[in-house]
Amino acid sequence: MSQDKIDILERALQREKAARKQAEKILEEKSAELYESNQKLAKAYSHLESTWSKTDSQLQGVFEHIVDAYVVADVDANIIKMNAAAVKLLGLKSTKDSCNLMELVRPDQFEDVYNAFNIVYKQGGSVSDLVVNITTKDNRGLIIQINASVIYDNGIPIASHGIFRDITESKNEKEKLIESEDRLATLILSLEEGVLLEDENRRIKVINNRFCEFFNIPISPEKLVGVDCSRAARRLKHLFKNPEKFMQNIEAVLQKKQAVLNEEFQMADGRIFERDFIPIYRDGIYKGHLWKYSDVTIRKHYSKSLEIEKHKYSSIISNMNLGLIEIDLNDKILMANNSFTEITGYSEKELIGKRGVDLMTFDQDRRVIEGKIAERKKGKIDSYELKIIRKDGETRHVLISGAPNYNLKGETVGSIGVIFDITQIKNLQLQKENLLKKLEKSNDELYEYAHVVSHDLKSPLRSINALVSWLKEDNKDNLDAVSLQNIAHIETTLEKMEQLITDVLEYSSITFNEEEMKLVNLNTLVTDLLKILHKPNHVEIKVNNVLPEVKGNKIKLQQLFQNLISNAIKFIDKDKGLVEINVEKQDEHFVFSVKDNGVGIEKKFHDKIFKIFHALNKRKDSTGVGLSIVKKIVELHEGEIWLESEPNIGTTFYFTLKK
Repeated sequence: MSQDKIDILERALQREKAARKQAEKILEEKSAELYESNQKLAKAYSHLESTWSKTDSQLQGVFEHIVDAYVVADVDANIIKMNAAAVKLLGLKSTKDSCNLMELVRPDQFEDVYNAFNIVYKQGGSVSDLVVNITTKDNRGLIIQINASVIYDNGIPIASHGIFRDITESKNEKEKLIESEDRLATLILSLEEGVLLEDENRRIKVINNRFCEFFNIPISPEKLVGVDCSRAARRLKHLFKNPEKFMQNIEAVLQKKQAVLNEEFQMADGRIFERDFIPIYRDGIYKGHLWKYSDVTIRKHYSKSLEIEKHKYSSIISNMNLGLIEIDLNDKILMANNSFTEITGYSEKELIGKRGVDLMTFDQDRRVIEGKIAERKKGKIDSYELKIIRKDGETRHVLISGAPNYNLKGETVGSIGVIFDITQIKNLQLQKENLLKKLEKSNDELYEYAHVVSHDLKSPLRSINALVSWLKEDNKDNLDAVSLQNIAHIETTLEKMEQLITDVLEYSSITFNEEEMKLVNLNTLVTDLLKILHKPNHVEIKVNNVLPEVKGNKIKLQQLFQNLISNAIKFIDKDKGLVEINVEKQDEHFVFSVKDNGVGIEKKFHDKIFKIFHALNKRKDSTGVGLSIVKKIVELHEGEIWLESEPNIGTTFYFTLKK
């Protein structure tokens, strides 16, 4: 409730009180006249009943027209007479009803009311403004105000009469008013803003805790009420960055007496405040003013930081290597950074307000880019490649990432596009494709060459082998042991050379396309392989767990396991040999292992054994190509291979295949 409304209610209440006081005075004067008449008539009438009858007839016209309830009661509080207003107030049916007033009093006030009237009867006189809570006959709870006086007969109190006023509503209004004032005071005291209310003489009427905190005032707000603010302002001016200007501003504002909002000033300690001045008028008369102080230091620093960040990122956006444009709902360019102008060859002035699709798009791509713009208006985010025409006619390849642009209300107002010039990448990709084609052709030619070389090399080897066999057969009776041994060495060397040619041809032909990659059940593949693989009786091969399915080239995977298992069997030197095949799952790969208890390999040779033609022994069946083939197959399946080994204990080959 505003102060003006509060003042109006208070003036109305005062007028009502004054009117009622005047009525009471009139009524008391009438009562006195009646009393005097009663004394005169007492001599003429011998008993109280006739006296009352005549008095009633004289008073009838008086109290029937009184607005307030008028009641006459005997010393025991029984109603003798009442007017219509009293009947209505007390919840009775007619003026003839009998009622004891004490029965209507609320129990917790019974004793106080009884004592009040008892004192009146004993000491004589009257009771004024006695407030009593009653419950009427029709069960209404009321608050009434009683003004009553004693009626005497020959100096003896025989009754009392008085006016009962219903003050329930005004009492409630007053309580509400007090409650509102208390709430308002509590609210002001707990506000985050500093509040100071001064009267027309610049005396403090209201001040809150926050105001005291802002200006380091070591006194509670309650104790500051009534203090002269003009002196206090001069004592506090040193707290401001420009004290004299602060005082001048106060004087200017007070002189004009006009509202001032969001006036900004800085404190000596760096804090920033905003101040409001609100003059207060009542019935056109100046009654004081309200100051409100808000600490906006954090907000101002935040705004300044935002401005700095905005400037920084604007600079970054303008000069980054990615092109950036902003377009509206009509596809017209609103903003373009430096990189975009460099990519397109157009200046920012030439781009603003134009549709990019009209300036830089090939006709065959026009429908595509218009469709992408329409999708962005629906909230879709995507990226796509596009060919554009620069201002100078040069064709450029760009990657465009587009996203909708929203305003503060969440409404789509256009879109943002980030453009990356991939022309150089496209050229490199084209070069790569050409190189791959050349490499593929070179590989085909190399493969054909290897076959030719293999055939050309094997033919003389077979001829030499045949000639040696014939020479041995024709001269078997003439050759001594040394000659036969040399001929055996020649045959072994020829066999090894032929095997070497075969292995080299196989190594050079290890390649396959993505189309040849299929799902392969390795458990079935290894089981079938072990059925046909030559294995000495003293060697045991164990598969420790079920092998999985992988995507790969079945023939090459069979060759991979065959080479590793055969290699393990070949180098077992124990009376009881053991080869174990195992697999473990990882996040994206399977890790396979082939373990043997053979001769083992020294650590210094671990990195060399996968190189082609590098054999660690001179066995006639070892060409040094087998593990190179294994490594190449694993790498073609995007895996890795390595080993762990100790001489005379055994070797474990590990390799990975993708799930």
